[in-house]
Amino acid sequence: MLRAAPLLAALALAGCAIPPAAPPGALSGRLSLQVDAHDTRSAENISAGFELSGDAEHGELRLTSPLGTTLAAARWDAGEARLVTPQGEQRFADLDALSVAAFGETLPLRALPDWLRGRPWPGAAERPSAVPGAPGFEQLGWTIDLARFGAGQLLASRAKPQGVRLRAVLDGVP
Repeated sequence: MLRAAPLLAALALAGCAIPPAAPPGALSGRLSLQVDAHDTRSAENISAGFELSGDAEHGELRLTSPLGTTLAAARWDAGEARLVTPQGEQRFADLDALSVAAFGETLPLRALPDWLRGRPWPGAAERPSAVPGAPGFEQLGWTIDLARFGAGQLLASRAKPQGVRLRAVLDGVP
């Protein structure tokens, strides 16, 4: 039994150090969200690692610290969205309500799985980028810039009601 103790301790430590494998089709990388100051709110900047699996109807977005600690996880299914943080779990009617509670802004979380794959979300109308010849599109009041998508980078920005920029750097190009 004493000889097994160091092995068990090593396995336990290795289990803590190695994150679980991402589900097939999951996207991962780093996200940065910048919200401009408005009214009585100051500007906000949020950066985190992310893992996104699923689609607009069913999925999970997990945000992590640089050390791999889960900061928050959003999970959604038909008719319900849940936000799990170290402070507990909250339930919402939809992803828009969840994003307002989590980020203070309505973010297009339903469209995010498609946008991170470099394509418009089929659930809303879209049009080509307003900048002639620029790769990307406009959807839901956001401009999706795909100029660096081949290098695994995406920028989604919204000018109104106040400026919001979401930058993603993907671990691999989908």
